[in-house]
Amino acid sequence: METTTNVKENPLGVLPEQKLLKQFAVPSIVAMLVSSLYNIVDQFFIGNTVGELGNAATNIAFPMTTSCIAIALMFGIGGASAFNLAMGQGDTKKAGKYLANSAVLMTLLGVVLSVVTLAFLTPLLVFFGSPNDVLPYAQEYTRITAIGFPFLILSSGGGHLVRADGSPNFTMAINMTGAIINTILDALFVLVFRWGMTGAAAATVIGQVIAALMVVWYLRHPKTVQLKKEDFIPTTQTALRIMSLGTAPCFNQLSLMVVQIVTNNTLNYYGAQSIYGDSIPIACAGISMKVFQVMFSFIIGISQAMQPVVSYNYGARKYGRVKKAYSLALLWAAVISVISFLLFQIFPRQILALFGNGSDLYFAFGVRYFRIYFFGIFIGFVQPITANFFTSIGKPGKGIFLSLTRQILFLLPLLVILPIFMGIDGVMYAGPIADLTAFIACTAMMLSELRKPEYA
Repeated sequence: METTTNVKENPLGVLPEQKLLKQFAVPSIVAMLVSSLYNIVDQFFIGNTVGELGNAATNIAFPMTTSCIAIALMFGIGGASAFNLAMGQGDTKKAGKYLANSAVLMTLLGVVLSVVTLAFLTPLLVFFGSPNDVLPYAQEYTRITAIGFPFLILSSGGGHLVRADGSPNFTMAINMTGAIINTILDALFVLVFRWGMTGAAAATVIGQVIAALMVVWYLRHPKTVQLKKEDFIPTTQTALRIMSLGTAPCFNQLSLMVVQIVTNNTLNYYGAQSIYGDSIPIACAGISMKVFQVMFSFIIGISQAMQPVVSYNYGARKYGRVKKAYSLALLWAAVISVISFLLFQIFPRQILALFGNGSDLYFAFGVRYFRIYFFGIFIGFVQPITANFFTSIGKPGKGIFLSLTRQILFLLPLLVILPIFMGIDGVMYAGPIADLTAFIACTAMMLSELRKPEYA
């Protein structure tokens, strides 16, 4: 049994926390930005060629992408956390099994999700809130992107495994390669060949396939462990450990998917009763959410950079370093959140205009949506970082609870209740109220954790 790793020599246990966070944060942020740019690039080209209905269609299809990311995070972050905790404890044999099992399980679930989506495509899109005039565009787009689900999941989740193995720059290369290819092909297929929704979807899938192949190539010879054939055979015990540590970030994404579906249906219903109609609110909400995800990429990237530092040092019982890494992650995320808040409040119309022209009603709704729905983002960073902190120290129960606070426990009921009294405006005001309540819950639980003697 291989349990003879010298913990003191591992850089995660000795280098300054700020240096480690910077080292892991830059490629992690780039990776998350690139992931979000897959969707925003499609939105840009579709919005400027197909128009409002195309923008609405990509929003209707977006829950499927979110479900892919949820699977990628469960087995990517879960596998990375299990890997780093095992390495911190000196068990390289078990660490290697976590790495290999995670990659196999991501691929298998990607195939299952692709088959299910293609088999029930139209009912799913209607369930996601598609208006009748948007449905053909959403069908055209999703029918192709569904083929790429296994590759999207493996490239996104595999990047976490590569980073945990000590190769954050290769993770960045994986994501950048896929995104660059997607952008180039988007311009070619949509602007030159005029393939519309089909061209944007095909460009996305090709980029994902190449990125996934890079993950496969890396896992043939990882840096810190040696993988054997039997490591790639999933076992129940290994899978359950990975899933327990990856459930919090997975639930965060699944809750986001549920909120997206409820939001689309609410906007569809109450939009039809308003001066805006059913398509304008869905199109504007889709653009704003994808722009928000660009900002959120920085937060999640910082959170992911914190994960290996916190997991390793908690496993090595270096609690002072654990606390310092969390505090630095909060500080950096706070700066990003405040800057984003100012941009969303001052330049919402300019942001909307990047994704094509629209009517006066289109811009009127979009500007109000940006300013009201995202009013609480300057404190929204606390929830994802704190939820990931508890997952990283091997306390997935608390991480799961906190990952559910903003989206499921608070935002979802507000999205149902407020519009009854406020109409479509209720959707907008649900956002900042949910941000505030999640902030209070996360702060209370974290203060309780940091009062424990080991952190003194």
